[in-house]
Amino acid sequence: MDRRITIGLFIDTFYPMVDGVITVVDNYAKRLSKYASVYVFAPFVKVNKCSFDDSTLEYKVIRCKSLKVPFIDYSLPIPKVDPSFIKEINKYHLDIVHIHSPFTMGEAGIKYAKIHHIPVIATMHSQFKQDFRRAVKNDTLANALTKKIIHTFNKCDECWAVNDEVGRIFHEDYGYKKNPYTMNNATEMLPVKDREKAIEKINEIHHLNDEVVFIFVGRINNLKNIFFIVDALERLKEIDSKFKFKMLFVGTGQDEEELKKRIKKQHLEDEVIMCGKIVDRNLLACYYARANLFLFPSKYDSSSIVQIEAASQHLPVLFLKDTATSATVTNNINGFIEEDDVNKYARRILKIMKNKKLYQKVCDNAYHDLYKNWDDTIKDVYNRYLKIIDDKRVDK
Repeated sequence: MDRRITIGLFIDTFYPMVDGVITVVDNYAKRLSKYASVYVFAPFVKVNKCSFDDSTLEYKVIRCKSLKVPFIDYSLPIPKVDPSFIKEINKYHLDIVHIHSPFTMGEAGIKYAKIHHIPVIATMHSQFKQDFRRAVKNDTLANALTKKIIHTFNKCDECWAVNDEVGRIFHEDYGYKKNPYTMNNATEMLPVKDREKAIEKINEIHHLNDEVVFIFVGRINNLKNIFFIVDALERLKEIDSKFKFKMLFVGTGQDEEELKKRIKKQHLEDEVIMCGKIVDRNLLACYYARANLFLFPSKYDSSSIVQIEAASQHLPVLFLKDTATSATVTNNINGFIEEDDVNKYARRILKIMKNKKLYQKVCDNAYHDLYKNWDDTIKDVYNRYLKIIDDKRVDK
């Protein structure tokens, strides 16, 4: 990189909480620190009364006060009423602000950028209208809240979408002023060095033989459409009782107990394994390597990191049609897409696994087309930052 700049990343929650956006910001900050001075502005957060040791990170984190919100996992940052945070933030001479949420921390980042006449960009990580509808259960209120966040995004010099379909949603459906710039997410996960050894490891852990293995990785939450997977697997057994398979659910979440009940009710205890949360990233890579197909019928996600992780291990994903996540693949080329119908989804699973030639082609193409490493992506991010900074200076 030809010059060093100072970057501020603003996010509404951070470690010890873990989610997709936090993972993205952490990867941005770690890798951008090779080329720039990077500061992450985030709220104080506790999980099970435990806070996080920011000194373990490769970049500096500046925290502000927050309030715990009842009934949800997240806390609300309150930078406006935290004098020490306001004093601290003004110590840093940022060249660019990058907000990763349009709420209180995002607004603080925009305010800083406007005062100091520097560019501010935003990444559109989530389909916010879906979140609002689930939270308030009222379309009128959900539309009003969506309009408010679009007003925030419209204050930015540039907005990034995690894929083209998310960009279309924000521009055409939500009312953002123009088509956002597309900046895809990536993963730090590398292909396993010894595939056979990785497969043997997972076989040993879960007492597997040569069964076909399906996998889901993520929060065990109804938002991810996990019960659709169970329904499809039940139907799969009805269609072909001789087809032997195992289903691995990797992750934890608020609907874990309900999922276990559904598995028992639908007589899938012999086929389904609840693996819990896998913290070891190398071990998680082995899980992807062992699986034959990733079942991901989520209608909620925009562009999940797990689908990129799967691609790193030549693992194809079966999506639902017309979802934002499916926009990154071409059906039967580098991924699979099926109608939002349990029966069709189950039959498609069988069809995929029986067409060995097509399956292998899609596995290879998933790796070549969809696998993106953070180190390469961050170079594109940094160069885009430089262009935006230069364009802002010209406009002054």
